[in-house]
Amino acid sequence: MLYYLFEYLETNYQLPGASLFGFITFRAAMSVILSLFIATVYGKKIILFLQRRQVGETVRDLGLDGQAEKAGTPTMGGIIIILATIIPVLLFAKLENIYVILLLITTIWMGIIGFIDDYIKKFKNDKEGLAGRYKVIGQVGLGVIVGATMFFHPDITVKREKVNPVTGTEIVSKNPQKEFYPEEKTLLTTIPFVKGNELNYENLVTWISEDYKSYAWLIFIPIVIFIVTAVSNGANLTDGIDGLAAGTSAIIAITLALFAWVSGNVIFSDYLNIMYIPNTGEMTIFIMSFVGALIGFLWYNTYPAQVFMGDTGSLTIGGIIAVIAIAIRKEWLIPILCGVFFIETLSVMIQVSWFKYTRKKFGDGRRIFLMSPLHHHFQKKGFHESKIVTRFWIVGIFLAIITIVTLKIR
Repeated sequence: MLYYLFEYLETNYQLPGASLFGFITFRAAMSVILSLFIATVYGKKIILFLQRRQVGETVRDLGLDGQAEKAGTPTMGGIIIILATIIPVLLFAKLENIYVILLLITTIWMGIIGFIDDYIKKFKNDKEGLAGRYKVIGQVGLGVIVGATMFFHPDITVKREKVNPVTGTEIVSKNPQKEFYPEEKTLLTTIPFVKGNELNYENLVTWISEDYKSYAWLIFIPIVIFIVTAVSNGANLTDGIDGLAAGTSAIIAITLALFAWVSGNVIFSDYLNIMYIPNTGEMTIFIMSFVGALIGFLWYNTYPAQVFMGDTGSLTIGGIIAVIAIAIRKEWLIPILCGVFFIETLSVMIQVSWFKYTRKKFGDGRRIFLMSPLHHHFQKKGFHESKIVTRFWIVGIFLAIITIVTLKIR
């Protein structure tokens, strides 16, 4: 809203300084500052409200040190993250941008699913919360919305550099900037470790016949559904000890902000040889607001936590990360960038599968890890929460660097 106000003042009254709002970097900086302020200042008020409402965490006895002390800690703190993300976006972003709209829908959609789950747990005294099938239906619904929008919306396009049809090399005009084809609707995406770093989902059907190109959504949308479901559940599983999910997600989001800004800038995307995707630069405002909300939430969520995010926060965080990665055509980098989520999820899958297999084969279920997800395994081995979280953050930073480097490995 402030963007439109200052645009009007600049156009009609040449107000000094109003032109700053035309720069994505300035608005991104303002959004992260405001989101940090909201999360840290008003976050305390929300925590006190949750305490008055006795929205405390019910802790199961898992035999972990320091676990009993966490009982009664306010949960549903994901509300802080959601509000601190949305408010700066509404003030500083171009609200007609399709990517911003998609991310706002994602935040509200997943926030509602997580809120319902937490509400049932706390106010209906049902430890299971929202039935798993309803969570999956919600995640699938979001995946359908995102996939269909990416495929059908006319504003979601890509620009590709012109190449010489004989040599395959880029055509460079007398202008120092490279020449591009007009914007096109395509399912082109980035894939690491291959020549060109690109994959077109349309090729999965056009090898049969070019006539099937318009049916590529039948493959693309299920892939989007899988990604949204997998990442949101991965974030949910990672949210097990103080500061782990929020800190890891902040590292991931900063990396995605860099990708979004570069991908939406014709000069830098050209220089770094990254796919140029018009209009994605505006996502930087949303992502930096999200980063500020996560860091601000960490003010109260680091050990010993004064508030837990609950499913309200973890499902929302995972959904946002998944949609950003899909929008900037970097979804194939998720296993690397979101490696902490991935290994946490994998540890649960391995543990459950091995337990069921050994129980069927030997009549006695056996475990590979002392406890899953993986962070609980290290707790059982005697590591303090803070040490586990800090080391997972370090791993997250390492994976973020590797993710960036993969774009130059062909």
